[in-house]
Amino acid sequence: QVQLVESGGGLVQAGGSLRLSCAASGSIFSIYAMGWYRQAPGKQRELVATITSGGSTNYAGSVKGRFTISRDNAKNTVYLQMNSLKPEDTAVYYCNVGARHYDLGPIRNYWGQGTQVTVSS
Repeated sequence: QVQLVESGGGLVQAGGSLRLSCAASGSIFSIYAMGWYRQAPGKQRELVATITSGGSTNYAGSVKGRFTISRDNAKNTVYLQMNSLKPEDTAVYYCNVGARHYDLGPIRNYWGQGTQVTVSS
């Protein structure tokens, strides 16, 4: 099993910044893609950003240029730096990790518990 602990959410005014962190621990042989998703009230969960083990990134169009995803492989941690926040960024943000428990084993998908980000206008 893999445990994901998220931190860094909170309340911020429009135009402000927040940094989310997600640390993975447990029975980990290797971690592959890591990412952030979000879900606003009454809406489906959507991709925010992903990063591969090699550092390639992908962003939703709505956050491109404002958010930056990064990872520290030594710490099994992924970050999301969110700048120029808008009220429409308000959502619960979830960390997602693909991990193997042993060499050549299947890659299993894990979700964090979610952290609330609220942007006031």
